[in-house]
Amino acid sequence: MENQAIIESFAEFKDEKNIDRVTLMAILEDALRNQLRKKYGSDDNFDIIVNPDKGDLEIWRNRMIVADGEVEDENTEIALSEAVKIEPDFEVGEEASEELKLIDQGRRFVLAFRQNLVQKIQEHDNSIIYKKYKDLEGEILTGEVHHVRPRAVIIYDDDQNELILPKDQQIPRDFFRKGDTIRAVVRDVDLRGTKPVVILSRTDERFLEKLFEQEIPEVFDGLITVKKVVREPGEKAKVAVESYDDRIDPVGACVGMKGSRIHGIVRELGNENIDVINYTNNDQLLIQRALSPAKISSIVLDETNKRADVYLKPDQVSLAIGKRGLNIKLAGQLTGYEIDVYRDVDEDEDVELTEFSDEIESWVIDALKSIGCDTAKSVLELSVDELLSRTDLEEETIEDVRSILRAEFEE
Repeated sequence: MENQAIIESFAEFKDEKNIDRVTLMAILEDALRNQLRKKYGSDDNFDIIVNPDKGDLEIWRNRMIVADGEVEDENTEIALSEAVKIEPDFEVGEEASEELKLIDQGRRFVLAFRQNLVQKIQEHDNSIIYKKYKDLEGEILTGEVHHVRPRAVIIYDDDQNELILPKDQQIPRDFFRKGDTIRAVVRDVDLRGTKPVVILSRTDERFLEKLFEQEIPEVFDGLITVKKVVREPGEKAKVAVESYDDRIDPVGACVGMKGSRIHGIVRELGNENIDVINYTNNDQLLIQRALSPAKISSIVLDETNKRADVYLKPDQVSLAIGKRGLNIKLAGQLTGYEIDVYRDVDEDEDVELTEFSDEIESWVIDALKSIGCDTAKSVLELSVDELLSRTDLEEETIEDVRSILRAEFEE
């Protein structure tokens, strides 16, 4: 009963870690054998009988009986005079089995056994957590903010497992307090030593893709497929969707009446501007859709080098490029093409200088407008010397501006 009393004192591990009794007993036997090897050098001659129903175990050491004075290995051999104390009719050459009590192994043995058991239970617990979250990579989890650190937010899920949302995986406008509920996608699951580390992300493209699955029934049911997602987190995103049912408009179904369906997703992403695009295998048409809302005049594709020269009317260029160049950047990522934008102008047509704001800095444009040069041709009609004398611009700057403007009128 001494063994059972000690084992029962370890029951807290089973309750704390939610390990079933059979698994606990297997771990317990492994920990015990490890400790026996440390004390006796080998556990090969030990039988450990675990009774998961009673929560008890028995330890038996089997040794060969030899004549007195001929014992060479005390772990595997026992003198006859000692064997008869176990059972009086033992003889030399027989095997003697002796039951060991944990309590008789000494306090140090029991404490080391307990420590080893704690370690193996923790390893078992870690392997379960690792497998659980490894299978959830790319899926959305919901958790509660436990505490906020400068470099990360620590989140606890429903099972009180620790999840980490690093600063660089947060949307720029994200702000969290203790107790807040967070949704994020499982980005990575790594092992640091034996401890699993679950990294979450709100900037990953998969987060937006899974939000579409959660918020739009047709995507969840597989009637609409999200083909590709590209994002500048918190700023702008483009999502290409496709439906295999001609009766379903994939863009309309995703956006909803007056944006009702996509509104929840936009709010979750800190008002990220989301363009939903109808996917097509026609690269030229896909580029045209990806550069929306700009209206394209023509496209020249170099499929070998994956380059696209896009020609637009001057008033459409800024729309194609977008704020801080995000629209053209994301369009390139979505289509897989490096996109170059050109103004499509007639030889006799003039262009306002403000249409070149993506290439010429605003203070340079202001300096030219201050002397009455509001259009491209009005600048080109003046010589470099005239521009130098009438403005504070440097010659190099003027040459760069003229080069940009001339390129718009060359075939």
